[in-house]
Amino acid sequence: MPHITVEYTNNIQNEVNISELLQGINDSLISHTDLFSAKGIRSRAIKLTDYKVGNGLGNDAFIHVTLKISTGRTEAAKERVLEHLFNALESHIKEARTKNDIALSLGVSELDHDGNLYKQT
Repeated sequence: MPHITVEYTNNIQNEVNISELLQGINDSLISHTDLFSAKGIRSRAIKLTDYKVGNGLGNDAFIHVTLKISTGRTEAAKERVLEHLFNALESHIKEARTKNDIALSLGVSELDHDGNLYKQT
């Protein structure tokens, strides 16, 4: 734990190197050695081919990252991780955003020790 899922629209696959994005996510989380074990980090990406943004006109795009972590971390620690991770994501897609309108979102869910959803923000 943590587990990360990146959903991205297929209209940015030529502008955003998803493999590098996943590595950046892992690197960001690995840097929080007080919270996560590097061996427990699992990240994956899902390319979306069926999606709509707004009214469906134009070439709008999005990347949504879901971070699932186990319970027991303070709100301050979670905020620190999310801010660091969001900054890493923004940095990675900065150049691609000059060519596309890419919305970026990040959510976190806590799982109890049995792997069940506990809280989602």
